[in-house]
Amino acid sequence: MKRTTGQDRSITRHWRPATQAVRGGTWRSEMGETSEALFLTSGYTYDDAATPAARFAGEAEGMTYSRLQNPTVAMLEERIALLEGAEACRAQASGMAAMTTALLCQLSAGDHIVAAKAAFGSCRWLVENLLPRFGIEGTLIEASDNAAWEAAIRPNTKVFFFETPANPTLGLVDMAYVCGLAKAHGITTVVDNAFATNALQRPMEFGADVVAYSATKMMDGQGRVLAGAVCASQDFMDNVLMPFQRNTGPNIAPFNAWVVLKGLETLDLRIMRQSENAQKVAEFVEGRVPTILYPGLPSHPQHALAQRQMRTGGTIFSIVLDGGRAQAHGLLDALKLIDISNNIGDSRSLMCHPATTTHHGVGPQGRADMGVGEGMLRLNIGLEDADDLIEDLDQALKAIGL
Repeated sequence: MKRTTGQDRSITRHWRPATQAVRGGTWRSEMGETSEALFLTSGYTYDDAATPAARFAGEAEGMTYSRLQNPTVAMLEERIALLEGAEACRAQASGMAAMTTALLCQLSAGDHIVAAKAAFGSCRWLVENLLPRFGIEGTLIEASDNAAWEAAIRPNTKVFFFETPANPTLGLVDMAYVCGLAKAHGITTVVDNAFATNALQRPMEFGADVVAYSATKMMDGQGRVLAGAVCASQDFMDNVLMPFQRNTGPNIAPFNAWVVLKGLETLDLRIMRQSENAQKVAEFVEGRVPTILYPGLPSHPQHALAQRQMRTGGTIFSIVLDGGRAQAHGLLDALKLIDISNNIGDSRSLMCHPATTTHHGVGPQGRADMGVGEGMLRLNIGLEDADDLIEDLDQALKAIGL
């Protein structure tokens, strides 16, 4: 591969996803390094005064300031855009920076947003608490109900916002229907794709306008750094998102971008192995707990939709125990191999109690509204041997009488 091949979209768009994940976006310096270079710099110098003037005026390409461009970050953005099938991507400092940027860059006082009830706690907080401070109204709906989306539309509705599968209920949204409905009404669809990533589903293929990520999760995949990303059309990026990002600065650090670049090289391998493990573990757990929520199981009410939208059932599932918080905490305390942690997407298996961690800030009514009860536990399946995970869960379930 030549020095600039990875940046040549006329070539890289014809590569298959596995090749794009390893080589897409790569730009090599004159040193000819094999691994992407790490550019730890805040600013850039110029040979003459006319050069920065032309760059700031948009008349010439080139770096100006790392809040706007950085070579390492640019490589990450191009790679994610390729994998997403998007025209453009902008990396962010964290997943929540990505979600906040994707919404605030396009909403103004007097606008209305329709959002899924079931969502990551902080995403729900954005809709219920932050946006109203700026005069932006929000309506929360049961996202799996197609009719609810149409019923919630108002003359001032500007955005549909949802996650599929949802955190932590694993509910799905019929993307083809909802995105089609949005387009028919001139509404922009923003999809949080952190649970699946573009390795399992590409929302733009179903009509989504904007796809946002916590790249902290599957894209890094090893619990090392915070990162986020927003993918969209070039027009949206240049004229809607970039003015917001340029002047508010939710930018990712170059080192974090470099770490995620390395993570993307193994994304497909990791997520497929973790999905395989999740399927095996979920099938074991299904007969032992009152309720299991996993799109890969035929018992999931939206299993058929999952098969249409996703390559696999994913790497995460939730279970619901009848004994409430006491029994749920008892299971966590009995674990010997699986870690208690509120993160997901890690190569290690992690389990948490959403009601007291990720969704604690939503409050009791909010949790009840989205179906997050005291007996719910969320499990991120990692790269360990599935039989070891089953043995650990077996002994932990026995410890709580299941």
